[in-house]
Amino acid sequence: MDREQAQAIEQHIPALRRYARALVRDADKADDLVQDCLERSVSRIAQFQPGTNLRTWLFTIMHNLHCDALRRVQRRGPHVPINEWEAGAQYPATQAATIEIREFERAFARLTKRDQHLLFLIGVEGFSYEEVAEVLDIAVGTVKSRLFRARERLRALLESAAVRVPPQKFQEELALRAAGS
Repeated sequence: MDREQAQAIEQHIPALRRYARALVRDADKADDLVQDCLERSVSRIAQFQPGTNLRTWLFTIMHNLHCDALRRVQRRGPHVPINEWEAGAQYPATQAATIEIREFERAFARLTKRDQHLLFLIGVEGFSYEEVAEVLDIAVGTVKSRLFRARERLRALLESAAVRVPPQKFQEELALRAAGS
């Protein structure tokens, strides 16, 4: 692996971290996932085809690693964290934006993992339909139809919670939270 390839991979690390946080919802596990992804991409750089999209290749590696990890968890059973009670701790909101973001996060969490991944890749990471199709190994038409249905489900969940979709600045804040900022 030459220096140019290393720099090309390095520039995608922030996006990989955001995607990992969205996949696993835990900073430590996300860092582990990114590390595994980088390790695999470096060890298999010879399999990368020059002229193709490096970002898509890296995200595909991460997606596949995540799917493998989910299969391992299913075989072993769920891990219950010791401090599980902290997840239920709630603090009163001081601003309307905080409430809107929380309702959006709750609605988003109620979506299927497939819908969450699709909305995250397109909405936060800015992937094209074609890139998402390549990462998830599905047809572009399938991406479009799944995205439409995912947006409709999210909209319905938000309407049932009697909240509106957060404005652009709140969506940016949500993306920062997902990135660990």
